[in-house]
Amino acid sequence: NDFYAKNQRNSSSANHEGDFGVSVMELRGLMELRGGEAVVKIQEDYGDMDGLCQRLKTSPTEGLSGDVTDLEKRKEAFGQNLIPPKKPKTFLELIWEALQDVTLIILEVAALISLGLSFYQPPGGDTGDSGGEDEGEAESGWIEGAAILLSVACVVLVTAFNDWSKEKQFRGLQSRIEQEQKFQVVRGAQVIQLPVADIVVGDIAQIKYGDLLPADGVLIQGNDLKIDESSLTGESDHVKKTADRDPMLLSGTHVMEGSGRMLVTAVGVNSQTGIIFTLLGAGEVGEEEKKEKRVKKQDGAAAMEMQPLKSAEGGETEEKKKTNVSKKEKSVLQGKLTKLAVQIGKAGLVMSAITVIILVLYFAVDNFVLQKRPWLTECTPIYVQYFVKFFIIGVTVLVVAVPEGLPLAVTISLAYSVKKMMKDNNLVRHLDACETMGNATAICSDKTGTLTTNRMTAVACYIGDVHYKEIPDPGVLSNKSLDILVNAISLNSAYTTKILPATKEGGLPMQVGNKTECGLLGLVLKLKRDYQPIRNQIPEEKLYKVYTFNSVRKSMSTVIKLPEGGFRMYSKGASEIVLKKCTKILNAEGEPRVFRPRDKDEMVKKVIEPMACDGLRTICVAYRDFPADPEPLWDNENDILNELTAVCVVGIEDPVRPEVPAAIVRCQRAGITVRMVTGDNLNTARAIAMKCGIIHPGEDFLAIDGKEFNRRIRNEKGEVEQERMDKVWPKLRVLARSSPTDKHTLVKGIIDSTLTDQRQVVAVTGDGTNDGPALKKADVGFAMGIAGTDVAKEASDIILTDDNFSSIVKAVMWGRNVYDSISKFLQFQLTVNVVAVIVAFTGACITQDSPLKAVQMLWVNLIMDTFASLALATEPPTEALLMRKPYGRNKPLISSTMTKNILGHGIYQLVIIFSLLFVGEQIFDIDSGRNAPLHSPPSEHYTIIFNTFVLMQLFNEINARKIHGERNVFDGIFRNPIFCSIVFGTFAIQVIVIVQLGGKPFSCTPLDLEKWGWCTFLGLGELVWGQVIATIPNSKLRFLRGAGQLTKKNEMPGDEDMNEDNEEIDHAERELRRGQVLWFRGLSRIQTQIRVVNAFRSSLYEGLEKTDSRSSIHNFMTHPEFRLEDSTPHIPLIDDTDLEDDPALRKTPQSLSRAGSQPQSPNKNNNAIDSGINLTIDTTSKSAASSSPSSPLHSLETSL
Repeated sequence: NDFYAKNQRNSSSANHEGDFGVSVMELRGLMELRGGEAVVKIQEDYGDMDGLCQRLKTSPTEGLSGDVTDLEKRKEAFGQNLIPPKKPKTFLELIWEALQDVTLIILEVAALISLGLSFYQPPGGDTGDSGGEDEGEAESGWIEGAAILLSVACVVLVTAFNDWSKEKQFRGLQSRIEQEQKFQVVRGAQVIQLPVADIVVGDIAQIKYGDLLPADGVLIQGNDLKIDESSLTGESDHVKKTADRDPMLLSGTHVMEGSGRMLVTAVGVNSQTGIIFTLLGAGEVGEEEKKEKRVKKQDGAAAMEMQPLKSAEGGETEEKKKTNVSKKEKSVLQGKLTKLAVQIGKAGLVMSAITVIILVLYFAVDNFVLQKRPWLTECTPIYVQYFVKFFIIGVTVLVVAVPEGLPLAVTISLAYSVKKMMKDNNLVRHLDACETMGNATAICSDKTGTLTTNRMTAVACYIGDVHYKEIPDPGVLSNKSLDILVNAISLNSAYTTKILPATKEGGLPMQVGNKTECGLLGLVLKLKRDYQPIRNQIPEEKLYKVYTFNSVRKSMSTVIKLPEGGFRMYSKGASEIVLKKCTKILNAEGEPRVFRPRDKDEMVKKVIEPMACDGLRTICVAYRDFPADPEPLWDNENDILNELTAVCVVGIEDPVRPEVPAAIVRCQRAGITVRMVTGDNLNTARAIAMKCGIIHPGEDFLAIDGKEFNRRIRNEKGEVEQERMDKVWPKLRVLARSSPTDKHTLVKGIIDSTLTDQRQVVAVTGDGTNDGPALKKADVGFAMGIAGTDVAKEASDIILTDDNFSSIVKAVMWGRNVYDSISKFLQFQLTVNVVAVIVAFTGACITQDSPLKAVQMLWVNLIMDTFASLALATEPPTEALLMRKPYGRNKPLISSTMTKNILGHGIYQLVIIFSLLFVGEQIFDIDSGRNAPLHSPPSEHYTIIFNTFVLMQLFNEINARKIHGERNVFDGIFRNPIFCSIVFGTFAIQVIVIVQLGGKPFSCTPLDLEKWGWCTFLGLGELVWGQVIATIPNSKLRFLRGAGQLTKKNEMPGDEDMNEDNEEIDHAERELRRGQVLWFRGLSRIQTQIRVVNAFRSSLYEGLEKTDSRSSIHNFMTHPEFRLEDSTPHIPLIDDTDLEDDPALRKTPQSLSRAGSQPQSPNKNNNAIDSGINLTIDTTSKSAASSSPSSPLHSLETSL
């Protein structure tokens, strides 16, 4: 415990501990005990829980007084409920990291050599051998080296600053998330919501289903409390907690069922979670862990997902970490970009190497061979200087070629989006979720609270044999029924649920707690009764037994002891579930009468279905009396929850949010299917789905409930089959009465499906603890900020701070915007890259000197990388983004339109620059700048080239704002002030600083107005040329199709989808000329015959072979070898029944690949054919070969 001593060494803490009857160390020791040991320890040391409360100067019922000085004392003595975050990287560290970039290092070295050499005077320097430079210029030789260093510094500073602001934003986001988490605490006998960080030792916290415990504590009183402690102990079963058997509650664990009150005994670094964090070294340990921790440390109690207690067995901890941190595969966009950057980088490297080699060879051949000069030893430094210059040019080509701006653009774009999404009520927890959202093709949404307002109001009821369409006057009802009903509702609901008077004049009363219960309490108030006096009469401690609501029971029951002896149990829950358990019902007089099965059916038809068809949720209230002796076995739930007496059925309405129908229309327009997954009954769900516009009458859709869903997707063994799933999900729009597992199954089924040529990208909304698995499985999980439990938020990627469906649509818009911003930047960047590299390369080869100098290239690099990424990545989204279908996961980054633009503008720029380079001096009537000696002053000629080049880039940046071939590139340009300021700023710097005043370092000379006019005119030509390019239809440019595909290497495994119905014309089909097609057809005929023979041979084995060995698609997908079989109906000679129970074979024409299912035929010809069509493919590339449209296999399929 030395750690602890370090923490609290100051004397003041010791004094304050003296104020309380127990020290931090004692409490820490207590919290390390479990179960029975802890109970014994409390009894030995403190007598009982009240004794412990007295020592901590708190009251088990009223909590702390909330007096400020008292709270401060407690914080002094027992610490705060915070785990100190790791120190952020300093700006200097970030600069150091930015300097690690290889290209920059090469440049720095080159610049230093150049600097060193420029100061070296060869002995006998006046031999005149060094060409016609006068002293002044030789003196300024150092400038180039210095300028390179300066521009490197510039790039580094900008990168570091970006990283720093990103880190800062991320921390801001963290603290936002941490402040968001509030907890219910009793202070001064009032239940209040406190931020987790303000909880102190001695607080009485109210815990309920779905909470993530923020501190360690001891249970004072609990109802049916079950805790998931897997995050701390690795124990996956839920642990039952009771005040007398196992009262220890630990921070970071999840409440899975029930409710209760706990006394907080350890907070912050002294809680179990905190201790583990200090072991992991929240302060100083290795960087890697830190990063993971920042990502996971999502709430005050800290995410304990990463480390189980047994840290001693390091292996397990490591495993746990790995699995959790990579929650999703690398984001699609980043995957594509990294690949692209690497490809471009390689090309750049080759180009720069060639440039250097050509320059060096040319120099050597020219000087020593053609002019037959001897190698003078005293001139060596001069030659070396030339070589260094060539090297610098080569490196510069490389610098311009490598798009370091790509990662920067992604970061800026994502960071900017995340910041703006905050305003749209999306709190993004994982950056890449933002971009994944743009590709979403399906949204599985909850109904309650997301599509509806989550303000439940009772609007109809059935009581005393009468169906009231609106809430009746209490005078109409018999007093007996009324009393039972009011008692049943008031007692059998969480006491934390209340209806408070409206805060604003004329506003609606505030509903606190569970909304359905609020609806029922509202019914009590409408019946002119009050629930509070009844609750005061029987406070929560006096409730005899509580069966809390969970997704299995779908009902809640509370048992109370009657004053005259005996027990009464009140029950409420989903009407069809509770009514099944009723054997009696109260009549008009309030007396129970028999309730037969046929009465139930009639009730369902006459009462429940009509209510449900109006979109009402139906709740049934019932009760049952038990004798005092013998006392019933309360744990035997099935017997207890039976033979109930129905009191009434209430119809509760949850109106659709006004903005939802419009949002859903926008989703459907954007090519996103919205599905509703709800626990409500089918008719209610269908009615709400109609109102939202998820389904329209007369459409072909499926609306089914959980039972039917499972019946359709599971085989006889009860296993989910993908093939059955594929028959259900495409038309499924409403899934009612679904359990959390159904939701998870549906999401998994849609994601794993191979029906469409693109893998589906699924977003899911959830608020309950049980939605965790579905939220984690989905590509993007949305948790509800208001109604959501901590567990749901923990599993999610984005938190909707206003619980509103239309915020999801905003997220889609931002996601697509990120993708488009990156594409815009790419289009701009690649144009510059192509042009700069070609100019430097050809210029160097033809004129021995790159027309664009190193420093100029670096300036261009700065414009195009850093500034352009800022300008183009911060375009605000427009509604137009929602007018198109989502890009798939494997659509190439560079579309054919973009390729057209890149090539088009590249050609324009090259033509202009080469014209200027070779005939510029005649056009402008100036001295030629070509073939200038080593340190010659900058020429006007080259200045014009450089200036024109930069201006063309600037105007092309405006062109790059549109990537879908739109005409008006200025559309909405003033909505983006960053863009405007960057373009004007760059222009100003170019004019004033670089060209007019830049002088030697930038190799520029000032230009007069006429030349500036021409430069600007040539730059403006870009905009005109852009219009010309836009008129060329893509269809005319066939070759572009291939160009766009460059970036499409096989994506992550499992993303190649089976493109069976690929509409595009199959190039492979064309390339396999007619002759080949015929040859393949012949082969496939032979194959068919061989197969028949094999079938006969193997029918002997077929019977013996276990069919289930290939009953799953995955099994036979893993065979490394594919056999080609044609997709004609299987030959009846093969034993038919065998095919029937082999779902894999019925799947699709893809059963072509029925690998390894028959014994290898002795006929070796078979294999010869296989290898002839290159079918023995290794596993990794299997799906690519079997399905990509350009593979011979695919065309074969089509020709077959």
